[in-house]
Amino acid sequence: MSDLKATFEAAVNYVQTAEGDFKPSNELKLELYALFKQASEGDVNGKKPGMTDFVGRAKWNAWEKLKGQSSDQAMQTYIDRIEELKANVG
Repeated sequence: MSDLKATFEAAVNYVQTAEGDFKPSNELKLELYALFKQASEGDVNGKKPGMTDFVGRAKWNAWEKLKGQSSDQAMQTYIDRIEELKANVG
């Protein structure tokens, strides 16, 4: 496993298990979701959710904005955002 992938997985684990002062905004949650999806699955796929599926549509739109970004670039951006958050929380 590459160092980038291991560091990415550690950052994902941090987000999934974080407690206490880590309370991300909805905008940050969307950004992290989109970066995770781009890193793990690549460009957005499937149909865009309907107008009444507000959450699904927001997630799809956030992911679509990253179209064309490489998996490695998305992983690095995700890691960088988590490191920024850790520095501000800790």
